[in-house]
Amino acid sequence: MEILLKNRDFIEKNQYRQVEDVALELANAHHPDSAFILRQIEGRQRLREKVPTWAAVGELLYPVRLSLEQCSGEPAARYKAQVVERLFAEDIAAHRSLSMADLTGGFGVDFSFLAPLFSRAVYVERQTELVALARHNFPLLGLAQVDCVESDGIDYFRAMTPVDLLFLDPARRDGAGRKTVLIEDCQPDVKVLLPELLAKCRVLMLKLSTMLDLRQAIDTLGGVVAEAHVFAAQGECKDLLLVCRSDFSDETAIFCANERANFFFRASDEIALPVSFADSVRGFLYEPDAAVMKAGAYKTIAVRYDLQKLHPNTHLYVSEVEHTDFPGRVFKIENVVGFSKKEQRELSALKRANLSVRNFPATVAELRKRLKLQEGGDAYLFACTLHDETKAIIIARKNVSRR
Repeated sequence: MEILLKNRDFIEKNQYRQVEDVALELANAHHPDSAFILRQIEGRQRLREKVPTWAAVGELLYPVRLSLEQCSGEPAARYKAQVVERLFAEDIAAHRSLSMADLTGGFGVDFSFLAPLFSRAVYVERQTELVALARHNFPLLGLAQVDCVESDGIDYFRAMTPVDLLFLDPARRDGAGRKTVLIEDCQPDVKVLLPELLAKCRVLMLKLSTMLDLRQAIDTLGGVVAEAHVFAAQGECKDLLLVCRSDFSDETAIFCANERANFFFRASDEIALPVSFADSVRGFLYEPDAAVMKAGAYKTIAVRYDLQKLHPNTHLYVSEVEHTDFPGRVFKIENVVGFSKKEQRELSALKRANLSVRNFPATVAELRKRLKLQEGGDAYLFACTLHDETKAIIIARKNVSRR
């Protein structure tokens, strides 16, 4: 694009500066392309952390901030590709020709990681600007086999020939721009369209709001949800994915994943599993990550890693054995003190600590005030309820081998 060629040197030179400082400089110079330049600099800075593979390509063009905020991060996009690669493993191994369509293309991050698995991949987006950016960016990312279509995704899929994979990320905002969560409140309404969607693909992958209750999402779509995936990164739940198939008739497999671990379970397993509770608190303390918590794998995680739970409603676990592949944070326990003022004097040496509460009758703010603790440092305090219903504060440090 001519505007990029004209301003490329300035963008390259200023790409690491504060956007506000660059904006002031351009305003003072009355630069005619200031809006474009600022968008490219901000886009590079945001994508450098969020999608480093994209940010490394110097001539990519970036959309408005909202599209950058809504696009997937690279770990989440790579995870989707891993799931799809497993789902079609036999076809890929046999070198069969596969096709896919992303009906809600957006900025195209998810599409760019899925498309290389397919002989034919179609990106569909109704916003003219995003389609133009996709047509410019995808060849730079090595995606030569893709088609970019400017169309409403539903109009397109109703007219298209069936594909192997349909990917859909319904818009989670209503007509007034307010955020929505429930499947039936998003656009398009997948619940209504489900029979039509499944008739046009072998596998339907849906990306839904991470605020949505997982069991409710599965129940809403009936018995076609073969897999549910909850992916977490950097301590946050990033993706909730449902894999649907018209020929599925079993119980949904629920996957919990982050960048270091991945396991699956079924809801019936979680109900039936026996869990042992800790009589004493020593060794290592385990705090499950956001994916495990979102999926409700409270018993499964204990049995899978041979851990003891502190209390039925305290989702913290202990073991005298270190599990370095645990999906969450691992701490070395230093001490356990009670909740009485006398016992808490043992905390007086601590001036600052990272404080959390789990199944405990006080807030972090209330406890911090009571204990006269500032935030930070390398000590971690967990105020919680133990199996015998006593209240305790566990003093721990992050496990060195996982830093």
